[in-house]
Amino acid sequence: MLTDRVKQILSWYAGENPGVLTNLARLLNTGTLAGTGKLVILPVDQGFEHGPVRSFGPNPAAYDPDYHFQLAIESGCNAYAAPLGFLEAGAAKFAGQIPLILKLNNSDTLAKVPNPLSAVTGSVDDALRLGCSAIGYTIYPGSGDRTKMYEDLRELIREGKAKGIPTIVWSYPRGAISKDGETAVDVAGYAAQIACQLGAHIVKVKPPKDFIEQAEAKKVFEKMNIPHATLAERVRHVVQSCFNGKRVVIFSGGESKGTAEVLEEIKGIRDGGGFGSIMGRNAFQRPHEEAVKLLKDVMDVYKK
Repeated sequence: MLTDRVKQILSWYAGENPGVLTNLARLLNTGTLAGTGKLVILPVDQGFEHGPVRSFGPNPAAYDPDYHFQLAIESGCNAYAAPLGFLEAGAAKFAGQIPLILKLNNSDTLAKVPNPLSAVTGSVDDALRLGCSAIGYTIYPGSGDRTKMYEDLRELIREGKAKGIPTIVWSYPRGAISKDGETAVDVAGYAAQIACQLGAHIVKVKPPKDFIEQAEAKKVFEKMNIPHATLAERVRHVVQSCFNGKRVVIFSGGESKGTAEVLEEIKGIRDGGGFGSIMGRNAFQRPHEEAVKLLKDVMDVYKK
């Protein structure tokens, strides 16, 4: 049975084929938040992106791919996202126990380049072979190589749709943007809009900070008195940027932080109308029981 909220969300994707809609429904109907229209996803691409010791050294059990499947299942997450290697290592053992998301592109921190460009490291067919419910892809709006990312993404989305699998887009501004600008409220809304325009079914951005990067955008914020002082107000702007809330947008957990700070941020996302969180390091770098409790506490916030 689909709840009225899930039916409403699926109605925003009425032009999609039954395969895409079925997989979106599965993401929305799994775990503790099933039926609420909210999502909490465990992403573990940090081993590739930041290196194993930075990612798993704080909790050595996390070096084992099985650990992350078990954490996502036990805590009641809607889904688990990872690159090809981690999913291949456990997809058969945990088949059918939680929706999987194959991250199709990844980068590393060994190369220090001004314009990051992630390599395509998996395929739509890999996702189908592993029983995934969605594919994931990162774009870097602001990068000098953004055009190639957008074009590659459009082809992957097209293929995914043709084969009945939705796409989640990580939209992380970088490159010709200041460090503060990477999480500026205007840039976050712009990055989310770009992902939606490219055909993303679900968008992931970082929680926006109270900073405006673009001078022309600042004029509009001031002229129209668009509120942005609180996290809830900034999240509301990002949600509005996602087709007036008709595309699901979730927010990353970001760098490691204390439990109280994590939960306060989640409340702001909830109050701003965000659809949920995709939380990696703040979960899996903690001891297992603490990680499970934190994820459950996050879900409790979204249920209220």
